[in-house]
Amino acid sequence: MKHKKLAKELGLSDVYAIATGAMFSSGFFLLPGLAAAETGPSVVLAYLVSGIIVLPTMFSVAELATALPRSGGTYYIIDRSLGPMLGTIGGFGSWLALVLKSAFALIGMGAYISIFYEVDILYVAVFLTIVFGILNVVGAKETTWLQKVLVAALVTIMFFYIVQGVFEIFSMNFGEITEKQFKPFFTEGVFGFFATVGMVFVSYAGLTKVASIAEEVKNPDRNIPLGMFLAIGTAVIVYVVGVYIMVALLEPNAFREDLTPVATAGEVFLDWLPEPGGLILVVVAAVAAFASTGNAGIMSASRYPMAMARDRLVNKHFATVGKLGTPHWSVLGTVVLMLFFLLAFNVAEVAKLASAFQLLLFGLLNLSVIVMRESRIEEYDPGFKSPWYPWIQIAGIILSIILIFEMGILSILFTVAVTAASIIWYKYYAQDKVERQGAIFHVHARLGENKDQGLENEMRGILREKGLRQEDPYEELVARADVLDFSPDTDYDTIFSKAAESLAEKLNITTDELRELFLNSADNSAIQIADGVALNHARLKQDVSPEMVLVRIREGYSKKKLGKDEDKDQKLHSIIFFVSSEANTGQHLRILAHIAEMVGSKNFLQRWNNAENDEELREILLRDERFIKITLSPDDKTQQYIGKMIKEISFPGQSLITIIRRGGDIKIPHGITVLQEGDELSIIGEIEDIDKLKNMLKK
Repeated sequence: MKHKKLAKELGLSDVYAIATGAMFSSGFFLLPGLAAAETGPSVVLAYLVSGIIVLPTMFSVAELATALPRSGGTYYIIDRSLGPMLGTIGGFGSWLALVLKSAFALIGMGAYISIFYEVDILYVAVFLTIVFGILNVVGAKETTWLQKVLVAALVTIMFFYIVQGVFEIFSMNFGEITEKQFKPFFTEGVFGFFATVGMVFVSYAGLTKVASIAEEVKNPDRNIPLGMFLAIGTAVIVYVVGVYIMVALLEPNAFREDLTPVATAGEVFLDWLPEPGGLILVVVAAVAAFASTGNAGIMSASRYPMAMARDRLVNKHFATVGKLGTPHWSVLGTVVLMLFFLLAFNVAEVAKLASAFQLLLFGLLNLSVIVMRESRIEEYDPGFKSPWYPWIQIAGIILSIILIFEMGILSILFTVAVTAASIIWYKYYAQDKVERQGAIFHVHARLGENKDQGLENEMRGILREKGLRQEDPYEELVARADVLDFSPDTDYDTIFSKAAESLAEKLNITTDELRELFLNSADNSAIQIADGVALNHARLKQDVSPEMVLVRIREGYSKKKLGKDEDKDQKLHSIIFFVSSEANTGQHLRILAHIAEMVGSKNFLQRWNNAENDEELREILLRDERFIKITLSPDDKTQQYIGKMIKEISFPGQSLITIIRRGGDIKIPHGITVLQEGDELSIIGEIEDIDKLKNMLKK
């Protein structure tokens, strides 16, 4: 069953806003005083250590989200790596934990609003839940626009707050402050300190929720990891420096009982603002923080039931994407669940119980990276790879286990209960509906067990959707490809031999070696990848540049001549031979996926058969946005290139001339080639560079 995909509308700023907004709320505006009561001034170090401890999971999620950019984040990743049963646990647990955190954030927002207005905090939270729910139904872009406004306000005020606080501290006697406020540093010893680390660690947990909207991110290979790195950097600076200011300026006993320490500290050094300007700034920042957490939480949480519905783990209606491009039933279900918790429970207490489950998920995410890498699935092609594999993942798993036991018995029991309920649901509702297995079965395959071939097909589809990377030499590959035309009565051995001769010369190997390579490859004959198009590909052990040969048979070539025993004989008009190095498996697969996309485009065969020359055939396979063809004329802006050697010409960025067509002949460009009037130049480059060139020639 196919499902409508969400539009890729989110850029780097959206990823940063969602990741940052998901981390700031109670962790900064409520928790510091309570945490200080557990460990004293070392609470500053506890926030720093927690920020470092979250790095293994951040690296793991960044890798997994760029390899598997699908809605559902934690659920989808765990399901595809560890199998659908653990995926069910991850899906329900992530949804529940995020719903609780979002509901708690809106309670906190109501509490700060009540500083200036006498309102019922619960009803404010209910109202805001409905408002943010409606906004999430309207559209992801509209939701993230508000998110960016909230995060921009929050970060701006917080950095202003921090700068003012630092100036205040430097205006005082630093040694005296240290002696008075920071000694003893560990009031409850080492055990009290590590218990506090476990307490404040969850302040950073929202960072990984950005994976749940990965399907909607443009250029996920770049924007997801970079957005997460910028977000964690922002969070660590604000948390550590902000808490340091609170410890330095507030009376220790009062600080440890203060539920609004940010506002209290702000009154000390923002007293130069008109009364009550300092308090208003802090309240605005707090409201922005809680609102951004609630808003991002609803958006992220709603993608979990959507992803699970796609996989038939819950009712199929949750996978529906409405006319506005959002999963409205999934958003509605999330909002209803939030309202239920707000009206039926003490959300603050229940939200705390979900902390241990978050840590369990962190451990599973680190394990998922190990499983995906060890599965040796060729289609596993993350745009970002975690450093220090597998040691950093092992460290992440161990740290998660240690911190779980710091959460207390109630949190552990809550985790066990959610896990048990998820397993029961899977066994009695979903198991018969699910046929796939996780990547862990590929690890089993290396030990002689069966593997799940469907996962490879799914990940191959992801590769195709993600497209080429900037470093992939697709345009150069097509531009230098030899083109061969054959009649339909030519035998396949002749076609293969001619293609092999062309490739062997470029790859610096013999034709016999190349023939042996193709015969020993997994697909040792041309396989059909689109209507009328077949592909024959292989990989060399040597480190070589990828090469391609394009074959055209205008009148059509019988598939039976390829040894295909089919009831209905179909005609092939194109056979593509492609060879690259085993050292670049990911690149090989991305190029294959892009070739399949190009030849599957509308009217491809018509354009292919009607092409008048080799250059037109190559142009059909080039990406239009990265390609331009110009004719040099004395009557327009191209006159500046006439009579110049190519090496004397400066095109935008790394744009380059690949082919020159002159008087019906094709010339390969060199640096000393002198361009002449009437030359047709085929130029390739990055999208922005080609756009600049087009604009230059229009002026």
